[in-house]
Amino acid sequence: MTGRVLITAGASGVGRAMAEAFDAAGAQVWVADVDAKALAECPSHWKQSQLDVSDETAVAAMLTDLETEWGGIDVLCANAGIAGPTAAVEDISLTDWRTCLSINLEGAFLCSKYATPMMKRQRNGAVLITASTAGQYGYPNRAPYAAAKWGMVGLGKTLAMELGSHGIRCNVICPGSVEGPRMEGVLEREAAAKGMTRDQVYKGYASGTSMGRFVEGRDIANMAVFLASDAARLVSGQVIAVDGHTVNPDPKL
Repeated sequence: MTGRVLITAGASGVGRAMAEAFDAAGAQVWVADVDAKALAECPSHWKQSQLDVSDETAVAAMLTDLETEWGGIDVLCANAGIAGPTAAVEDISLTDWRTCLSINLEGAFLCSKYATPMMKRQRNGAVLITASTAGQYGYPNRAPYAAAKWGMVGLGKTLAMELGSHGIRCNVICPGSVEGPRMEGVLEREAAAKGMTRDQVYKGYASGTSMGRFVEGRDIANMAVFLASDAARLVSGQVIAVDGHTVNPDPKL
């Protein structure tokens, strides 16, 4: 595919897998990430910006730079997010709650706010929001994360309705448990909270899917490339899980 693609949190994890997949498909890639070290390890032909997606001034400035450099944008992958705390709701601080919603939900909002005017002017574009299966089910001990991801699903469906007449599609990708450092942190914290081993918690998450396994970053990336392509030209307003089919989001061990 050809096109100009911006990926937030694009220097590592799922975002890095997306960037590699879009690059391999022939797109121009711009990665934004808060982690300067991870950005430095990205291929030199990718455009790069260090960015905190919860900082409106920084988001607006980056999208202005992108428009100056590229003249527009074809695909926004609003992928940035954090896991937030793992704790009972009464033990979660308001600061941690707000931080989780700010980076996950408000970050997707801000990037959409400043990218979609360019898409409107060219009457074409695709917005892809990375939410989570936590945006489809309740997740005990993950209240801020689940609330943020449910909000991102609502944002995506609303953008699809609002922007469709301008030739812009919006879809929400809901990964399940993804192999990688962020999920490892969740596993370790949950194991400590429940008095279990990391492997016991891992098996519990995996057994909650009909396919009995975690997904990989490339699985999410392949879906993103498809949804951004002409093959999905009439796919909009959808919430698509890439999770090995979650059948029990809170398996008991």
